Parts: sequence; C-alpha cells; structure tokens
Amino acid sequence: MGLYVVSHSRFYLSRWLISLNFIQHVTGPTHNLGNTLDLVCTKDITTDLPSILQVPLSDHSCIFFNLLTHAQTNRSESNPHFFRVINNHVKSLLAYHLPDKLESLSNTSMSVNNLTDGLNSALSESLDFFAPLRTSRGTQTKSVPWFSDLTRSLKRACRKLEDRWRTCKSESSRLAWTLSFKHYKHTLSAARSSYFSNLINTNMNNHRVLFNTVARLTHSSPVLSSSFTANDFLEFFTDKISQIRNNIISQQPSSTMSSQCSVSWPTSSLSQFKPISAEALASMVATSKSTTCSLDPIPSDLLKELFPILSAPIRAIFNTSLSEGCVPLTYKSAIIKPLLKKPNSDPLVLANYRPVSTLPFLSKILERIVADQLTLHLSANNLFDNFQSGFRSCHSTETALTRVVNDLLVTADSGSASLLLILDLSSAFDTVDHCVLLHQLEHYVGIHGLALSWFQSYLSSRTQRGSFNNSLSECSTVTTGVPQGPVLGSLLFCIYMLPLGMIIAEYGIKFHFYADDTQLYIPLQPNDPSHIQNLESCVRRIKTWMSQNFLMLNTAKTDLLVIKPNNYKYFSESLCLNIDGCSISESTHIRNLGITFDPTLTFRTHIKETTRSAFFHLRNIAKINLQFSSPVLKHTFLLNTLV
Repeated sequence: MGLYVVSHSRFYLSRWLISLNFIQHVTGPTHNLGNTLDLVCTKDITTDLPSILQVPLSDHSCIFFNLLTHAQTNRSESNPHFFRVINNHVKSLLAYHLPDKLESLSNTSMSVNNLTDGLNSALSESLDFFAPLRTSRGTQTKSVPWFSDLTRSLKRACRKLEDRWRTCKSESSRLAWTLSFKHYKHTLSAARSSYFSNLINTNMNNHRVLFNTVARLTHSSPVLSSSFTANDFLEFFTDKISQIRNNIISQQPSSTMSSQCSVSWPTSSLSQFKPISAEALASMVATSKSTTCSLDPIPSDLLKELFPILSAPIRAIFNTSLSEGCVPLTYKSAIIKPLLKKPNSDPLVLANYRPVSTLPFLSKILERIVADQLTLHLSANNLFDNFQSGFRSCHSTETALTRVVNDLLVTADSGSASLLLILDLSSAFDTVDHCVLLHQLEHYVGIHGLALSWFQSYLSSRTQRGSFNNSLSECSTVTTGVPQGPVLGSLLFCIYMLPLGMIIAEYGIKFHFYADDTQLYIPLQPNDPSHIQNLESCVRRIKTWMSQNFLMLNTAKTDLLVIKPNNYKYFSESLCLNIDGCSISESTHIRNLGITFDPTLTFRTHIKETTRSAFFHLRNIAKINLQFSSPVLKHTFLLNTLV
C-alpha cells in the first residue's frame, strides 16, 4: 500500500500497525524524492526482505518480495479462455477451399434444414481446420483496436531492452530501456487518443456511440457474480415468465367474448413472400450490424468478408425458407445472457438481472427480409394503428410525444385540465401467446397461405440456452413470447396489440402506443365525474382483454398525472382511479418515453434532470481532457444530451 505520513505521525502509524499485529518490512526510500511512501505490511504471513528497484514506469520505485503462504492454487481449475487466430492468411485459405465444400449445396431439391446444416457444417469445419480453437488459462485480455503493428514492434523492442538490462545490470542498458519505454508509452497514448478522436468526430450525430465511448473511458464494467451458473440464470428467467403466465390464467374471466371487438377483415392479403435478389441480399448483409453469438458457425465480420463466396448458398436457404414456409431449426435457437439492470445493483440478487437474447447472424437477416415485406404490406393497406409510433418508418418516440403533448396543451389552453394515464405491462414481449398472434396475423392483417405457414414455423419449436462465464446451460423450449429486438419480434408485437386500439376507440378516449407503452388521456370537467368513470370502464375492459390475450397489466406501476392550466382552482385534491379493487393514485411527475412530465407541462423537473446529467457527463469528459480535443467533444456531447 502507498501512504504519505508526515514526520510527527510516524510514531502513531507504527503503534497502530503494531496494535493490529502487522509487520512493516520496507526500510528504504520508495520515491524519487527520497521519501518512503510505499509499504509492505503483513500479518501471519512469512516474507523475505523486500528489494527496492527504481524503474522508468513511475516516480515510485518497484518493491519486489516473496510471500510464503499455505494456500495452493491450481491453474487447471481456473476458467479457460478460448480464442482463434484469424489473420489474412487464414482468410485467404478459407476463400480458396470453401467453394469446393459448398458445391454439394447446389442441389435444389434439398430441404431448408439440410441446406442450413450443410452450410453451417462447411463453415465451422473449415474454421476449425484453418483456425483451430485454442485455450488459454491466463487473464483474458481483448486486443485494443489502436494497438497497431508499430506499437507492437515498439513493445517487443522495449521487452528486449528490459531483458538485456536484467541480465547485465549496466547503467547504459537501464537508460536504453528507460528511453525505449517512454517512447513506446508516448506512441501508444497518441494512438489511443487518435482512435477515440476519430471515433468521436465520425459519430458527432450518433449519441449512442458517444455515450458508450465516454462510458468506456471513464467507467469500468460491472462485475457479475460468480456464485451463479448459466442454469441458475435460465431457470430464474423462465420461472419468472411461467409465474406471470400462471397469474394471468388465474385472473382470466370465465367468458372469453366479453372484451373482444368487432373485426374489420382486411381487403387484401399476403399469401407468399417474394424471393430476395442477390443484389438486395448483398446490401442487407453489408448494412447489418456485425453481431456474433456462440451459435454462429463463423464470426459475422468474417462472414461479411467471405460473402461473395457464400452468397449463393445463403440466398438459396433464404428463398427456400420463404417459398416453403419453413424456418430452419438452427435459426430458432437463442442464447440468453444476464445483464445487470443498473450498474450499482447488487450482483448477488437474481432479480437485479435482465435477460438479453442473442440470435444467429443469418437468422436476423432472414427476419429482416420478412419484416421488410410485412411492413410494406401493412403500410400499403393502411393496417397499422394510426396511433402506433413504434417501429414504423417516419415514426418515433419524438412523434408520439409531440402528438400527446400538443393535445394536452390544447386542452390546457382551453382552460380545462387533463388526466394522463400510462399503463405498465409485465414482460409483455415474453408472454405473447403464439395462437393468439397467428389469429391476429390472419384475421387482422390478412396473412394467409405460405406466409402464414412461415410464421407458424417461426413461432414453433423455439429453444434457448443460458450463457454465463464461458459455459452454456441446458436447452429449454420456448412456448410463448416473441424475440424482443429491432427486427421482426417488435413488429409482431405491434400487430398483437391491434385490437386494443379498437377497444379504446369505442370509449372515445384519446390514446397513443409505442410498442408496449400505452398512454390514455382525457379532459376533466369540474363536478362531472363521467369522464373519469368512462376511463375506469375503459381500463377495466383493457385489463380484461389483456388477461384474455395473456398480457398482464401491472396496476402497481401504472402512472397517473393530472395536467392543469396555471391558476386552475379545481381538482385541488389528489385524484385516484379504482380498477377492480386496485387504486391508481395521482403522481407529482411521471416518466413518459424518456421525458419527465409535470402537472403544468413546464418540464422543470426534466430540465433539472437533464442539467444534472449534462454536468455528470462534463465531469466524465474532464477526466479525458488531456487525451482529446475538449471543445469538440463537449459541444457534441452536450448537444446530444439536450436533444
């Protein structure tokens, strides 16, 4: 440990160490100014006399000593780290040998599962042959992107000079090592600064990249608990969904028709998906984010580089899947990884984790093909809910908030108050019933024939495995829910919610959706409780419909806010909604799609939160001021924070 103790306090420090039965072993100066700042203190441990050595790493000297402990370490029990060496030579070998292995996939009579298995086997076997999996039991370190051939050669030269100095112990060799180390350290720091500066300058309008970059520079990743296994996490996540579904079933009314709305059959239908062209597929693969999971036969970056060779078999798999209405089994498997909900959460509590589902790269490409054609069908036939802003072109949280805030302000300008109710659903994406979803696709959207068969295949026989600490759990079957992500699952959930908009419209209540976020708002009239009673009846109907369709309305987390004009003298007492024995009380402010609403829509609370967040990020930026161009970073970061 390092301590700075003034001269008159040394006596008390020694007495304190003695009272704790600690022995201090350092006797000489450990700083280049001649002070003893670094100590070695032991208790019930045998050590030899420390040797102090001045090195160019710091203004503090290195202290070398040996500890003799009774603890025995077994390197074979540590978690192994697996890696592959994929360089340009390996890529050229794969490009040369893969065409011969893929020749057997040109048989047009093969089923989609055989085609997929054949491609995956060819890719994985070739990768295992030319870049076999290697094992390391040392500390796992990721190669940083700014570590180039130049910095690598400088590091190698520095190590050689260090070895020479340790061998001959001459002053000239020590000086040469010192100069070499300083040059390497300066070059590495400049390369790191250049990398992040270029990253920031090229992503000035991408707030996600900016926030992640600064977070990487200023925060360490949260450490997950090693006391859990992959099976523990998977069992917890699956039990949570099973418990929610059982609660829904227990609350379902005896009548299944009381909350159904009249269906307006679509005039047009989608009975078969169109095959994708080679040009469109190449563009889609090139523009897709390179995300790799353990189910991929090769890394997605490598697949993109080899795509000219792999284009034909991949296109054959996709078009066969679309024409036969069958999704390959390997594309219906997911890897579930645990992630702490908040960085400061207790890692020893399973409830503080949320599941993150990862799918094979090519399965997401196939989903994107289907999602594009399904979106085109919905848009061309005006089948989207007019007040659904989730996952639609030209729609976003901004458009949803603009519409809701405008309506609330218009009501306030007329001298009336408004009631805003934001409904909360429990794990909505995970409790979606497959039979109900297929019914919505057929009767509300007009999906028939092979297109409907494709969705039936997509939803059936899905599996998942948990992943944690380089180990996989047992495989479990997924019987409910849709994959939550920006590809197909979110679009299917919007279709699942289509009847809900029709139900709310029957009550004449204004509403807006953003995926599973539902907000209702009504004008309030003094001495006229009919509007509130109508809203309560609507929410009861919504709750019944959700229960019948295996969604759970969480009334405990449902928020209510009353928006009043300035100097409004009515509704001075707090309002409360009663829904089947559950009370929803008025809040002083609520969070709505990332914005904090207050009763007067002045957004003062949100402005304070944004200001606090901006100062927090400025403090983080101050930590890296010496590495980057501060004015550009501050301007860009604050602009993205405010917007």
